[in-house]
Amino acid sequence: MSARLSFQGIAHQYDALLALRDFSLDVGAGEVVCLLGPSGCGKTTTLRIAAGVERPSYGTVAIDSRPVAGPGVFVPPEKRGVGLMFQDYALFPHLTVLDNVKFGLHQLPKDEREPIAMRALEGVNMARYARVHPHMLSGGEQQRVALARAMAPNPRIMLMDEPFSGLDNRLRDSVRDEALSLIDQSGASALLVTHDPQEAMRMADRIALMRKGQLVQLGTPQELYYRPVDVQAAAFFSDVNICGGTVSGGLVTCALGSFPAADFEDGTRVDVVLRPSAIDLHSAGIGVDATVRRARLLGEESLIEVEVGGHDALLQVRIRGTWLPAEGTHVKASADPERALLFEKATDA
Repeated sequence: MSARLSFQGIAHQYDALLALRDFSLDVGAGEVVCLLGPSGCGKTTTLRIAAGVERPSYGTVAIDSRPVAGPGVFVPPEKRGVGLMFQDYALFPHLTVLDNVKFGLHQLPKDEREPIAMRALEGVNMARYARVHPHMLSGGEQQRVALARAMAPNPRIMLMDEPFSGLDNRLRDSVRDEALSLIDQSGASALLVTHDPQEAMRMADRIALMRKGQLVQLGTPQELYYRPVDVQAAAFFSDVNICGGTVSGGLVTCALGSFPAADFEDGTRVDVVLRPSAIDLHSAGIGVDATVRRARLLGEESLIEVEVGGHDALLQVRIRGTWLPAEGTHVKASADPERALLFEKATDA
């Protein structure tokens, strides 16, 4: 059965560094939540506190409403019913694959460990490697063994710290899909740390976006991508183009045209944020004048950088298919108002 994992008012300090501040989050039973953010934002510290590897300086951690860390309470990792999976696999080189998986079952009677370990290896298609040592395996195979070891005790909560970042892109997709399938089959809840927004959107039911030790935004992948809380949150999920203007008559006009701004009072300075796919280029017609400065093929789409009068930076535009206009080509640029993200400009900007 899955379990709920709750953080309430967590703060944690390393000497003079405040790694987490007033962090609260609930992971529902059977839910997959990704902690997403740049390096140093507190993701791994949060996971280590959940695992019991770190004691929080303040606040409470609870599993199914039972405190496991907090004032006067600390339940050790082995008694929390959690599975751990790390970026570096953490396999014992002197043990066989089977013995590595059995190691996570040390609390069970000896005669029960091997059948359970073999079933876990079968679940990740690694049973045929049971008698070999980890150094004989590829990175993807070692990660599958690490997954089997974490899942073998049938944990109620899985904690995963950048577990796929060491794999190449194609292998990463298959291994994380296997991991997600196993977690779903087991019914476990999962908390995954990643700095990769695509991985978070691919795996998570909800994403917890972190910045400087705090929770910035929590929601579904769709909510964070299409309704980011600020410019930085929008830019974390993709490249963005930003042009500024002042609201007048319910519109904000910038270098790329006019956009509805009914939610802002006249006179408000606003940043209009457009992802590269929200801008269209045409050889003629409606739009603002633009000049191509560079065009590159990215496979199924082209990345075209254009210069627009009144805008001091090149705009990035992604076009489906192959279109590579020469440098200096004059085009028309237009943007879909419904895909524009508007934010009040910060007072210190």
